[in-house]
Amino acid sequence: MKKGIHPDYHPVVFLDAAANFSFLTSSTVKSNHTIVWSDGQTYPLVRLEISSASHPFFTGKMKLIDATGQIERFRKRFGQNYRKGDAKPEETKTETK
Repeated sequence: MKKGIHPDYHPVVFLDAAANFSFLTSSTVKSNHTIVWSDGQTYPLVRLEISSASHPFFTGKMKLIDATGQIERFRKRFGQNYRKGDAKPEETKTETK
């Protein structure tokens, strides 16, 4: 590696305050805040708004939107046979004798 052209790569603690979750990793991010980690050393601290500990997708608390209304509106607008290859549903015929 050439000297003087690469950013400083150092250990940093990322803190998700919403979930009270922190992790230590290496990064080029700079911060004015510091924290003492469990190993007794002081590391730069970067606060996160959201992480895997608080994101709804990773926590399993993702809200499912009700798509039923959208599907019903689509069917009402375009009918049941909106695909070209679909066969029409057979009509029920009553036989009279």
